[in-house]
Amino acid sequence: MTPSVKDIQLALEKHHGIEFQRKISSATVAICGLGGLGSNIAMLLARAGIGKIILIDFDKVDVSNLNRQQYKVNQVGQYKAEALAKNIKEIMPCIQLEIHVEKLSDLNIIQLLHQADIVCEALDQAQTKAWLVNTVLEKMPNKYIVAASGMAGFNNPNTIQTKVITDHFYLCGDRSSDLSLGLISSRVMICAAHQAHAVLHILQTQDHL
Repeated sequence: MTPSVKDIQLALEKHHGIEFQRKISSATVAICGLGGLGSNIAMLLARAGIGKIILIDFDKVDVSNLNRQQYKVNQVGQYKAEALAKNIKEIMPCIQLEIHVEKLSDLNIIQLLHQADIVCEALDQAQTKAWLVNTVLEKMPNKYIVAASGMAGFNNPNTIQTKVITDHFYLCGDRSSDLSLGLISSRVMICAAHQAHAVLHILQTQDHL
């Protein structure tokens, strides 16, 4: 028997408490990049009952993504934003989703992110990661941004940590491992879990959200 939306809400309230779940359910989170980090962040936040998730990615699912990203074999070739939205709806149908199959740029970033309370940076290239963080901090100073740096290789998973850089900027990862070490599903997912947990921590501790 498929549970109703009310059943799901009551189960979430049991786990998180009624007041905190209300904050979670009223929050909007934008996820920029839906690869190993972003797809896992999205799934974790969806399971927590985030009210609305904005999914942003221009790329398509490739067979090389299947070792660490939240996609299925039959979704290879589909746009990541659309495929991930389908997978999220299978798990948590009450989540509101906004899908953007496009590349972030100076021309569209304000429009795409303006509704978000918290922005998750989950991009691939160091330059674009820095651009996103700097743009949010400079042009959208009231928003929180949760970014990642360093999650590759087989190194000790405990070196992945969450650092509060400023009041509105959280950075997750080991801040040193290079992509040449290879992207291993377990370590990438640990970093994604840090980012998702940072989002929940922000919602729990910031009264104005």
